[in-house]
Amino acid sequence: MLTMQPIGHAKTPYSDTKQIPKGPGAQHTASGILEINPEFEPGLLDIEGFSHLFIIWVFDRAEGFELQGIPPTDNRVHGVFATRSPRRPNPIGLTVVELQSRAGTQLHVRGVDILDGTPILDIKPYLSSVPPDLLRRGWMSGL
Repeated sequence: MLTMQPIGHAKTPYSDTKQIPKGPGAQHTASGILEINPEFEPGLLDIEGFSHLFIIWVFDRAEGFELQGIPPTDNRVHGVFATRSPRRPNPIGLTVVELQSRAGTQLHVRGVDILDGTPILDIKPYLSSVPPDLLRRGWMSGL
């Protein structure tokens, strides 16, 4: 058995999945806060140097899973691993956000597509596919 503990939770404007923009061309521009538990604050050292972050989180309100389904933006069946469906064997979500600022244990971010109160499992710097003029590599600059 694999056991994980959240490192914090998300504060977002979304209380229902219907509020979150979905599908091709969806614009994720909403701002939110990643509230990190105080015992994990030392792990945020130097995070301010990065422009974008991967947020790994839990679809904590999804029930069960389906290996195939029809996404809301198509009328064809697709495998769950070819979609962003919350109904997954392991209900793990992945989002890239823009880091706007840090205030202690709070990371102010832009581009959330997560429900309010969602548990956060991990945060990692996003280092690829961001145009070079927008990418900051933080402490990794020059390596």
